[in-house]
Amino acid sequence: MRRSMTLPGCAVAAAVLAGTAVSTGGAAGGRSGAASVEPAACAVLADLALPDTAIRLAERVPAGAFMPPGAARPLEVPAFCRVAATSEPAVNFEVWLPADHWNGKFHTAGNGGMAGVISYGAMAAALHRGYAASSTDTGHVRPGANGFDATWALDRPDLVEDFGHRSLHLTAVYGKAITEAFYGAAPDYAYYVGCSKGGQQGMMEAQRYPEDFDGLVVGNPAHDWTRFYAGAHLWYALATLGDPDSYLPPAKAVLLGDAVTGACDAIDGIEDGVLDDPRACDFDPAALTCRAGQDEGSCLTPKQVQAVKDIWRGPVDAAGEVIYPGLVPGGEADPGGWPRWVTGPDRYRSTHYLAANGFMKFMVFDDPDWDFRSWDYGRDLPVALERTGPALDANDPDLRPLRDAGGKLLLYHGWSDADISPLGTIDYYEDVVRTVGGGADAPAALAETQEFFRLFMVPGMGHCRGGPGPDTFDALSALEEWVEQGRAPERITASKVEGGEVVRTRPLCPYPQVAQWSGAGSTDDAANFRCVTPE
Repeated sequence: MRRSMTLPGCAVAAAVLAGTAVSTGGAAGGRSGAASVEPAACAVLADLALPDTAIRLAERVPAGAFMPPGAARPLEVPAFCRVAATSEPAVNFEVWLPADHWNGKFHTAGNGGMAGVISYGAMAAALHRGYAASSTDTGHVRPGANGFDATWALDRPDLVEDFGHRSLHLTAVYGKAITEAFYGAAPDYAYYVGCSKGGQQGMMEAQRYPEDFDGLVVGNPAHDWTRFYAGAHLWYALATLGDPDSYLPPAKAVLLGDAVTGACDAIDGIEDGVLDDPRACDFDPAALTCRAGQDEGSCLTPKQVQAVKDIWRGPVDAAGEVIYPGLVPGGEADPGGWPRWVTGPDRYRSTHYLAANGFMKFMVFDDPDWDFRSWDYGRDLPVALERTGPALDANDPDLRPLRDAGGKLLLYHGWSDADISPLGTIDYYEDVVRTVGGGADAPAALAETQEFFRLFMVPGMGHCRGGPGPDTFDALSALEEWVEQGRAPERITASKVEGGEVVRTRPLCPYPQVAQWSGAGSTDDAANFRCVTPE
């Protein structure tokens, strides 16, 4: 299925390069033949005319080590044609076109944090799979090493819309135009892959631009962006730093995680350090409260206990309703979990604090001196939603336009995510089921939704990767089979890799199904599990 280009002026793309397109020697949909691409075939792309867009660079890159701009180390790449462009006002994007073995498909990679950099590593991975690969910096250049730096928004509030959704849409439309101009044929299929901020971008595409991609892989999405920053990043900072005595150092996150695992690991019938569904865990952190005379390094103070309870509950409004769901028990001890996101290496260096502080100062209040302790949910959340919600929030559950366009959406979320609550993703999925079902009974509504949209929960996986559970799986291949061959993913095998070796595999099941051990064979082998619907 080829997606049509929706912005005016793109029809000129192929005409500009008439007679210069590269032949890859294969039939449409299966372009596997080799092509010898001369440098001039890339250079001519500099003359391609795209609306409000300047192509800054078009050059052939030989196979081998390639050092992307700003990278700390080179990437190993096959030979490709590199195109770098800027769309007004400041959206930088690149398209990498395989010189030898194009698979006939187009791939766009999402970003993380506050973006500001092109995802070169993800582009290289897609290039190795034969894709024409693309990515954008979302319309601004990151000011420093902090991936959550939002200072750029203070002087350029006009770029927030590009950061929220417009930049990736332009990259998809113009990237496909460049691909068609180069090869003389439009891509047969277009795919998107992104996690975290990239998850928000993918949900924006599914909701606002359902014609851009045939299939989308969306992970751990920050889709409800404004409420997430206010109800998660900021809430966790307030819970641990609003009162200095509430702060949990990293060692106490490990203490908490070990206690949670000890109390709840066996609920799913297997003791493996992973909580298959943390909602079944009712561990009370008060069990860790320091006793009289106990070394405080081996227990939690009452204020620290309350901080944990607040983080697991989430903030509530005046009526007691949860504004944004809290984190769930499990995985707190993982170095990439609470020690990174919630506690940080020390006070005021947690990722949650850094992210919330920058967003509120520079996107919501336009005040570099704003103090996070001044936040009031009743007064300030409506201000934030009005200010940034229209540009950043991808929370529309009506995905029927994506369904009607023939698109497929594969969504996943790690249960041990210490950044974005997995409960928020489940809530959104269930909202979509109700909307798509249009009043049908629950099983029928779920079945109709799963024709084009499936959610896979990943036990023990952290934020996009890491955590105690299997966290390595090929969602893109599963999506390709779904889009191109009509085989919906009934299970996806995930692996746990340690020291370069696979030590465990487990099936990921389409929600609400879960993986159940057969009772025979190794619990480290996915073949001994089946996907079942829990009672």
